Amino acid sequence: MKLIFAGTPEFAVPALDALHAAGHEILAVLTQPDRPAGRGQKLTASPVAARAEALGLPVHKFLKLDPDARAVLSALEPEIMVVVAYGLILPQAALDIPQHGCLNIHASLLPRWRGAAPIARAVEAGDPETGVTIMQMEAGLDTGPMLLIEKIAIDATTTAASLHDQLCAIGGRLIVDALTRIEAGNLPALAQPAEGVTYAKKLSKEEARIDWTQPAEVIARRIRAFNPAPVAWCELGSTGAGERIRFWNARALAVPSAAVQPGTVLEVDSHGLHLATIDGVLVITELQKPGGKALPASLVCRDWKLAGQRFS
Repeated sequence: MKLIFAGTPEFAVPALDALHAAGHEILAVLTQPDRPAGRGQKLTASPVAARAEALGLPVHKFLKLDPDARAVLSALEPEIMVVVAYGLILPQAALDIPQHGCLNIHASLLPRWRGAAPIARAVEAGDPETGVTIMQMEAGLDTGPMLLIEKIAIDATTTAASLHDQLCAIGGRLIVDALTRIEAGNLPALAQPAEGVTYAKKLSKEEARIDWTQPAEVIARRIRAFNPAPVAWCELGSTGAGERIRFWNARALAVPSAAVQPGTVLEVDSHGLHLATIDGVLVITELQKPGGKALPASLVCRDWKLAGQRFS
């Protein structure tokens, strides 16, 4: 099919690759303008822009889809538009440009987790499963009819980072299947149910600080949900001026709570750093000290005198 692809982050790259490999004619790639990145804050192209340029595809970096931008898209006469985490709201006038409308690859089982951060929120909430929904786009926020769905399990080892990689691969495969079936006239749409709607609000740095008043399981899920960003953190020491330590991975132990304050170091063993919580034990399996890299906690803490100290 003759299509326009709209996407920006790494999550969208496998879909672009899959569509290109399947032989679809990609008339243009839309992506966010270059942004400052890294310590030097150098202007950097988005992952989708970099991949599209490597594939020799024309790239447009519109600030907004105003009438001038829409005129450019209309002149291409696309049959369909595929949208994956583009970052701009498509007005109805833009949705109406392609002959078959716009399809979105959404990383949840709609209508659960509409919105900006469905992967992380599913992990944080302790959902037993999530997946990818191919959706026909409309003006509402992730409210359109569903075309294809594939589910995947979430367990106590799942991080947002690992789930991201699984879901973007599924999305690339499903969107190719969707276009094949649309061409054949064999892809019925199913309206989203009215019940079960939840919204996945954007992650913030403020919520990444560990709340030691929460149970071990809740803290462990939040740590896994905030990997790779914004990364959960706390301070070593109770004064509020200690070292800021980032926790990248964790699991909860169903054992009686220790008679010490939450955040207190209980032990370090080959499994990681054991910390007291209000209801049990939190095992930090991967952490990062200031100026260092994220490493297995058992390795980082091996020569670090932490016994009896407390994270706050």
